[in-house]
Order: sequence, then C-alpha cells, then structure tokens
Amino acid sequence: MTLADVCAVACAEVFRGDGEILASPMGLLPSLGARLARATFAPDLLLSDGEATLLSVDGEAEGWLPYRAVFDVVAHGRRHVVMGANQLDRYGNQNISCIGPHSRPVRQLLGFRGAPGNTVNHRTSYWVPRHSPRVFVPAVDVVSGVGFDRPGGPFHDVHRVVTNLGVLDFGGPDRTMRLVSVHPGVSVSDVAERTGFPLCVGEVRTTRTPAPAELRLLDSFDPAGAREREVPS
Repeated sequence: MTLADVCAVACAEVFRGDGEILASPMGLLPSLGARLARATFAPDLLLSDGEATLLSVDGEAEGWLPYRAVFDVVAHGRRHVVMGANQLDRYGNQNISCIGPHSRPVRQLLGFRGAPGNTVNHRTSYWVPRHSPRVFVPAVDVVSGVGFDRPGGPFHDVHRVVTNLGVLDFGGPDRTMRLVSVHPGVSVSDVAERTGFPLCVGEVRTTRTPAPAELRLLDSFDPAGAREREVPS
C-alpha cells in the first residue's frame, strides 16, 4: 500500500452515498477513485468517457449521454464533479484562472472553464496533489469556483477537498473548511503548517486504508502505476 492508494480511496469516498448521478472526475486520482467507488460501494454511479458515452467499470459502453443532454444533468444537480484548484480559500472559493489581478495577471492559468456553473449547480469536490500555502490561501486572486461566502444556486454544494495530506470538508463555522482526516503518517500540525489560513480542526480521524480487494482493483485500473508518479510516497 502506498500514499497514492490511500489518496485514491479518499477520492472514492467523496462519492459515497451519491446514488445514481453522473460522476465527472478530472485527473488521474479522481478518475481512479470514481471507478473504485463504482466497482465497490457505489454501483449506481454513472461513469463517462468525457464525451458522450457512459461506461462500465471495465470501460465498455453501457449508455449514451450526448453533450446537449449534459446541461440538463448539470442544471438539476445530478452530477458530482471533482476538479483541481490552483488556489482555494477557507470558504471553498477556487481559482483556476490566473495568479495576480485579473486585469493584469502575473501568470495565466487554465481560465474559468466550467467552474462557476459546476459549483452553483451541483456537488463539487476538489483534488489537490500537493497541499501547500500556495494553494490554500487566505483569499483567492480570482473566483472561478464559487464558495460558501457567495450566493449559490439551490444545488450549490462544495463537498470535500482531498489532498496528499488528508481530507477536508466545510463543516467549520460559517461553512468554512475543516480538517476531518489525516492520511497515515501525517499529523494535524503537518496540515496546519501547510495551510495558508487558520484551519478549523474537529475530531480528526485517520483516513481509511484500502482493503486488499480495493488494492487489486487499483492495480487493474492502473497497471503502470501512474498514480505513484502523481503522489510519490
């Protein structure tokens, strides 16, 4: 078992209890997590190839969801996206657009993309492979994804943040970020020192480790071990 395996299981756990909704994981670890959830405790989860085909855990086509229909799913809260973040603040505001003032950025990033619509319309979680004060900041330079200190729609639900150190939710005062688990070998102080704002700490547990069957599934999904390069032990 490696740190990457623990992170994959933590990414899977964000989908627990979601039921029959469209999972839209962005990136390797969130994708492994979604497949692991579907193969184990979330059999109703819908997986997509990112275009128009719904897939089984084994990658075989099992349904059709054309692009024009995705917006109906998005607008009615029947989707759970896991995005990345260049910056996150304590309220869950996310920045993937630029570093520095939007009018004159120091560094141009991905852009707003679908982040505003995702966060106000359906459940959103985040995957951060390197937990640091550069990511977890007192205030984001530009709001791409909408946090809890701003108006959201009826399905606005920033759910979890999974990092290489632990898992956070928004159960702190005024829906602020709260540490809920640390990965094996990580301390609460490790997380606090690498967070750029005072972190709410509740009853922190240790993130669960993968069962042997889950490890076998992860190896079958990622036989080349690419997850170890994203999250080195």
